[in-house]
Amino acid sequence: MPTSRVPDGVSTAHLHRGAAEGFGADAERYDRTRPVTQRPVADAVLRYLAHDGGRLGERAAPGAPDRQDAAVPGAAGVRLLDVGIGTGLSALPFRAAGAEVLGVEADARMAAVARARDLAVEVARFEEWDPAGRTFDAVVSGMTWHWVDPVAGAVQAARVLREGGVLAVFWHAADLPPTLRAAMHELYSGALAGTPGAAMYAPGRTAADGYEVMLDRAGSGLEEAGGFAGPERWRYAWQRRYGVDEWLDQVPTSGGFARLPEAVQHAVLDGVRSVLSHDEAVVDGTFTVDHTTVLLAARRRF
Repeated sequence: MPTSRVPDGVSTAHLHRGAAEGFGADAERYDRTRPVTQRPVADAVLRYLAHDGGRLGERAAPGAPDRQDAAVPGAAGVRLLDVGIGTGLSALPFRAAGAEVLGVEADARMAAVARARDLAVEVARFEEWDPAGRTFDAVVSGMTWHWVDPVAGAVQAARVLREGGVLAVFWHAADLPPTLRAAMHELYSGALAGTPGAAMYAPGRTAADGYEVMLDRAGSGLEEAGGFAGPERWRYAWQRRYGVDEWLDQVPTSGGFARLPEAVQHAVLDGVRSVLSHDEAVVDGTFTVDHTTVLLAARRRF
């Protein structure tokens, strides 16, 4: 679910993997409702990999138009490992750009959807996964690195990356229009009182600013693990328009939703439907959400 605030306890999320590994209970819903990683995000990582000494987000050819259907120069044959590949939503733009993708996924049900897209996936928790001597040019993780132990994950990434290879972790933050955010905060803070979900739409920082804690955590893990140059951060802003039914469809895919009492689940869904039916930001049954992808990348150094 596109969330507007980072849940409490993110620094220890990897200790509660049951919530993450429950996404596969309805893998098809997750796949159809969660956003695909935007192609410019994949392009930025692959250009960064190709140009040692370049800056993250720096264009290889300033002024050249983006080609969403074209391979990134130098990306053909790049060996890329996608950690927590899920149903493949994070991997698709990297494959389209020319990379050869292998996924590691803890949930076999999610992996099955990715495999239906002809993506190669091995089922394991990343920290425990056996690379069998294989090495990669890049390791990426979209919307999943908070479920990985930040130090053990960085050690494993360093183990499988070639010298100069890149680890890139990223999350998609979403900001609702102001009136919708306020109404959702009133709903969630009441219906989910006493749970991390109560603060999902809390006022204050933007969603992207809130997700910086994810990058801080990842950066600290890299520093403790060693073997990486200083990380760089990058943001990419984009928009997506949602229909009311489309938004309602993705609400149950948020972490931990399936563990709520059935009565609470119904209360949340009914409340969200009511909010979307009356808010001024919803016009002709649709509304625009501002997304920001926040990304941290670092090069492997020996």
